[in-house]
Amino acid sequence: MSEEKLYEAILSHRDESQVANLSRFFKTGKGEYGEGDQFLGIKVPVTRAIVKSVWGSTTFEELERCVTSPLHEIRLAALLTLIQIFKHAKKEPEKQKQCVDFYLSHTAHINNWDLVDLSCYEILGAWLFDKDRTLLYDLAQNGKTIWEQRIGIVSTMKFVRNGDIDDTFKIADILSHHPHDLIQKAVGWLLRECGKQKEDRLKNYLKDRYKTMPRTTLRYAIERFEEEERRAYLRGEV
Repeated sequence: MSEEKLYEAILSHRDESQVANLSRFFKTGKGEYGEGDQFLGIKVPVTRAIVKSVWGSTTFEELERCVTSPLHEIRLAALLTLIQIFKHAKKEPEKQKQCVDFYLSHTAHINNWDLVDLSCYEILGAWLFDKDRTLLYDLAQNGKTIWEQRIGIVSTMKFVRNGDIDDTFKIADILSHHPHDLIQKAVGWLLRECGKQKEDRLKNYLKDRYKTMPRTTLRYAIERFEEEERRAYLRGEV
C-alpha cells in the first residue's frame, strides 16, 4: 500500500454494492444539491486508512488530479491528504500557506457537505486561529456557492473547540436567514457547539433571535437543552 499513489489506491477499493446507497444519501438526483456527483462506494474509514498510508509521498500535482476528479471519494481523499500535509508542516509556515492557497483555489470541487465538514476547520480554521479571520466572513457573506458559505461557518469549529466562540456567533448572524437547509443546519450545529462551551451565551444569543430564525437552525441549536425547555423554544414561549 505504501508504494501506491493516492488515486490508484482509492480506485482499488471500489465497492459497487455501496454506490447506490451513497448516491441517494448525498442527494445526487436531478435538481438535488449533489446532482451528478459520482461515487465509488468507499466508506470514510477506508479512505482515511488509505490516506494515512500514502499521504507522505503524495505531491501537489497528484492532489490536483484527485481534487478535480468527478469521483467523490477521490476528492475526499485529496482533502484528507491535504490536512495531513498541513498538520505535519507546523514548522513550515510557507508549506502550510501552500496548503491553504490550494484549498481556497479548489472550492469549486469541495462541493458536498461532507467534503466541507471534514476539511475546512482542519485547514482554514487551524490556519486562521491566530490570524485575521476576515476571510471567513467574506466566504459566508459573498461565497459563490452554498459550499463556500458553509466553509465560512464550519471553519469556526476550530475556534469553538478552543473556547473561542465570538466569530461563530457573528458569522451565524450573517447566515441567519439563509434559505438553504444545508446552511441552516450548519449554523444550528455550530451554535449548538458554542452552547457546549458556554450555554448561557447561547441562550442570550437566542433570546432576541429564536422566534425569527429558521426552524431548522433553531432545532439544531437547542438540541442539547432539556426537553421541557426545548419545547418552550419551539412554541415561542421562552
